[in-house]
Amino acid sequence: MVQHEKFMQRCLELAELGIGYVSPNPMVGAVVVHNDRIVGEGYHHKYGEAHAEVNAINQVISKFDNSAELLKESIIYVSLEPCAHYGKTPPCSDLIIKHQIPKVVVGCRDPFDQVNGKGIEKLEAAGIEVITSVLEDECKWLNRRFFTRVQKHRPYIILKWAQTADGFFAPEGGSQHWITGLESRKLVHQWRSEEDAILVGKNTAAIDNPQLNVRYHEGKAPKRVVIDRKLELSENLNLFDQSVETFIFNEVKTDVAGKNKYIQLEDFERYVPHYILYQLYLQDIQSVIIEGGAFTLNKFIEAGLWDEARIFTGENSLNKGIKAPSISGETSKQFSVRSYKLIILHHS
Repeated sequence: MVQHEKFMQRCLELAELGIGYVSPNPMVGAVVVHNDRIVGEGYHHKYGEAHAEVNAINQVISKFDNSAELLKESIIYVSLEPCAHYGKTPPCSDLIIKHQIPKVVVGCRDPFDQVNGKGIEKLEAAGIEVITSVLEDECKWLNRRFFTRVQKHRPYIILKWAQTADGFFAPEGGSQHWITGLESRKLVHQWRSEEDAILVGKNTAAIDNPQLNVRYHEGKAPKRVVIDRKLELSENLNLFDQSVETFIFNEVKTDVAGKNKYIQLEDFERYVPHYILYQLYLQDIQSVIIEGGAFTLNKFIEAGLWDEARIFTGENSLNKGIKAPSISGETSKQFSVRSYKLIILHHS
């Protein structure tokens, strides 16, 4: 079992390389092992392209002249159950059967209805030995975004804000005030590159005029989401620069203007976070990082619609101003970024 965990850990390391590029698919890693030695490995690089098992098997084929015999004597480890259906690519379980790999070790089952257990059943029906639930918790955690979308029919929600040492979010009167510095900004831009979309409220858009991109980090810029009930924001803001797809939730109209998509909500008095998340789910958005302002963050907290909260606390105090959101959850990480503290909570 220790040997299985060692190779599954490698699958997880490989899978994580796909973060930010494979959504709405899960991140998956695979390794082919022959006589306790890795002979091929791969991961899902990009949505619509080859799955992890395909890349791992292809690596064996490209490296070894006797690959056909080698695969018949190997074990393939995969962090998520091999698919059994035709999607953007053919079923990976069929590929494993075709190459007569005699043993498959799976991290966790795929919760998606078209796969859940069916990949394992297909392999076992072909006479292949299947071992499941190796590092299962770690495999599920890696794909928490995917599992949330499939099981809860909404994106995975990460709340992010900075607060002063005395618990304030911003000064009174709506002026801009930096609580953290460049190091934390670089980290936030890395986080943005890992998620599908980034959401802000109207006041944050108007006061900060944010670009909501990843200019301090290499990676894919997220889609943007803004809540502008009466469509009062200036069209000259960075948000509307057509650089990436941007969703504007409002009560006035549903329309498309280039990459800016206006989505009208029928009722802005109740369940606004629920409506927004369902619409984003329909757009295949698997994860959203919410960066403010305080009113918007509080709305999602009050609705219980969050999964992680990442909170920076600076050294300085404001003494008065807009109070930072109040939240309770399970602390998973706590560390310092230069002179700022960072705490990561999970919804318990």
